[in-house]
Order: sequence, then C-alpha cells, then structure tokens
Amino acid sequence: MGKFNSSSVLRFIANGGRNLSNFHSFNTISTHTQALSNNPMPVKRNPKLYDSFDNVADALIFFNKMIEQYPKPSIVEFTKLLAAIVRMKHYAVVVSMCRQMELFGISHDAFSLNILINCFCQLGRIDFGSSVLGKMLKLGVEPGIVTFSTLMNGFCKQSKFSQAVSLFDEMVEKGYKPDLIVYNTVLNGLCKSGSTDTAVRFLRMMEERGFEPNVVAYGTVIDCFCKKGLLKEALDLFSELKVKGNRPNIVIYSCLIHAMCNWGQRKEVMRLLNEMRENNVPLDIFTYSILIDMYCMNGGNGFRS
Repeated sequence: MGKFNSSSVLRFIANGGRNLSNFHSFNTISTHTQALSNNPMPVKRNPKLYDSFDNVADALIFFNKMIEQYPKPSIVEFTKLLAAIVRMKHYAVVVSMCRQMELFGISHDAFSLNILINCFCQLGRIDFGSSVLGKMLKLGVEPGIVTFSTLMNGFCKQSKFSQAVSLFDEMVEKGYKPDLIVYNTVLNGLCKSGSTDTAVRFLRMMEERGFEPNVVAYGTVIDCFCKKGLLKEALDLFSELKVKGNRPNIVIYSCLIHAMCNWGQRKEVMRLLNEMRENNVPLDIFTYSILIDMYCMNGGNGFRS
C-alpha cells in the first residue's frame, strides 16, 4: 500500500500546514479547564470507567489529574477520555486538551489524531482538520480509512464536494482500499450537492472496482432522484436493486411513496404498499405520516387519480 507524502497532501488540503495553535478556542478553553481544576469537587466515579462521565466538568478535572501524574498515563488512556468527551459533544474542549497534551510532551497516536480531526470537522474547521492529516504524515503516523472518511465527511458537510472527491481519488491512487463507509460518504455528499448524474457515475464506478453498492448506497441515489422528481429514474434504480438480490428497506420505500404521493401516482403507491406487505416490510411512523397527509389533502377521498 502506498503512503502519502507532503506534496500529495497539498493536492487536496486547502490552507494546509497551518499551525494548530492558531485555533482561537485553545486559550479560552484552557482557561476554562484551569478554572475547573481549581474546583475542590472530587470525581465521584471510577476514573477508568470513562463512559460513566456524564458532564464535562468531571472529565476536565480528571484530565488535569492525569496531566499532573508521574509517570503520565499512556496515550491510550488519554484517548479513552477524549472519546468520552466527544460523546458529550464538547468538541472545542477536546481540541484544547489535545493541545495541552502536546505541551506536556504526550505524543499522539493515530486514534487520538483521528479524534482531533473529527472534532475540527464537527466545529466546521475542515482546514484545521486537514492540517492534522499533514501533522500525522510529519510524525510518521499512517492515516487510515477512518481518517479519510472523517475528512471527506467534513468536506461534504461544508459543501466542498470537489475536495472530498479529490481526497477520495488521492486515497485510491495511493493504494488504500475504500470501504463502504467511505464510498457512501462521498455518494451522500454528491447527492446532497444535487449532482445526480455524478452520483450515478460514482455508483457505477463502485461496481467497476469490484465493490458492490449496498442498500444504503442505492437508497441515497434513489432519494436524490425522488427529491428531484425523477420518478422513472428512481424506479429503474429500485428495480435494479431488487434484481441484484437486495431487499429494499423501509427508508427506500418511504422515499418512493413520498415522491409518488406528491405526484399523485395512486396506483404506484398502492403497488409499493402491497409489495411491502408481501415482503414483510412494516410501515414506520414516517410512512404513515406521508399517507395520512395525502389522505387529508384530498379531503378524505384517498389519492388523486
């Protein structure tokens, strides 16, 4: 498997190489951490049960205790704490903690750096997230599928779809084999951008590379077609999904039923409902809501003919 280098990173990282210490929240969160560390309130739980933290104050107090220990805990222990704070969605706090860990000479590993990338992406700072990838390369830490998937998802959330696709191409070029999560991340981004044609081509590219699209991948494109009113294309892809032996889920059926209701396709709606019953696919609350809305809109007389 090929490895990334600094020159290749420049192909898809905007403003790469920026010093992470410039991130504006470091000082403010550090001050908050210091204030909490002076709080005499004890940690009332087993410190190793990181999942038991239910508030960031206790987690930060425990972090300060870890920093002050000698010898200091391993990066594995710090990573468990970082992950617990991420689950509480305190992303800026994690960024500040990572910076402090560096200042105290605690070396990051792939897991902690992936957490840092995710936090920057969640904060809408994909530029800093990309810089962490550059940092990984300089440290000799090999990025993995999680790294790329997180960054591509970050690019897609900011509607930077071309950069997400460029990163995908770069990853494949370097010998990394994308998994379904990576493919579906890019596919979802293309659909959200309204690039239906490109999304279909990407779906075909998956097949050409020997990676069979799953129900989630098909459902993403079908939903895109439905939202654009391209009902024939949506049904064609729906048929293809079934021909390949895949069982459509309630999400796909609901997308199609919603679109058919909007366009008054009563017979098609009934056909889909009958098909769901035959395949033992139960309706969920979303599907019921669609049917009730359309029934009410037609004065209780069913669907438009």
